[in-house]
Amino acid sequence: MFSPLHWLLGCTLAAGIALLATRAKALTLSGALAAWAVGTVIFGAGGWGGAAALLTFFGTSTALSRWRKGRKDALGYEKGGRRDAWQVLANGGIAAACLLLPFLFPRIEAARSYFWFLAALASANADTWATEIGSALGSRTWDLRSGKSALPGTSGGVSLEGTLAALAGAALLGMFAPDWPTRLLVTAAGWGGAFADSLLGAFVQAQWQQIAANRWTEHPQPRPPERGLRFFGNDAVNLLSTLLAVCFAALLKK
Repeated sequence: MFSPLHWLLGCTLAAGIALLATRAKALTLSGALAAWAVGTVIFGAGGWGGAAALLTFFGTSTALSRWRKGRKDALGYEKGGRRDAWQVLANGGIAAACLLLPFLFPRIEAARSYFWFLAALASANADTWATEIGSALGSRTWDLRSGKSALPGTSGGVSLEGTLAALAGAALLGMFAPDWPTRLLVTAAGWGGAFADSLLGAFVQAQWQQIAANRWTEHPQPRPPERGLRFFGNDAVNLLSTLLAVCFAALLKK
């Protein structure tokens, strides 16, 4: 547990980073407010280790979203680089909530909640790396639902490059764990969450078929979706996959 002064410092740092990210056009106004709230919790309850993990996730995600942007635009890549509040909360909300658990339930140890926090953030990082690197470098993408080829960046699609990138992204966040056994568990839980994200994207997320362009889109259309549940979008998939990563972590380390 940290002092009120520590929380005030965390709040100030989170506000400063959110402001800088907004000026860099990495966040919308609503995204900045959500990032400030999430950052305050993580900086305040997670200490410098939690702050460093969050900054690593946000920094690498922002950089990768702008990397080889021309190729992604040519593919009709649908995920923009500027995050709104729902995207921020979908990726970081579960991680922040994990750090609050010891305050709400004193029987939960801070070390355990920090482990769960890392697993959730590792899942978000792994999914982002898989999507961004897989779209930029992927030579061939397969649709998990149909088993057929798909365009890079398609929800529910996987590629060798994207799968390896997901593993690397989870491992990077795992390095913030205190010892090697826990780092490996964070990596496994984070990679598992990212794979769950792909499965949810293929079978549950709402998608509409664009026959003329021979592709699937997750942008809402006036007609019912040909795949998934109408109100189950990408943000819901990200939120649920990070929650599943926490569940995997809890099963791996009871």
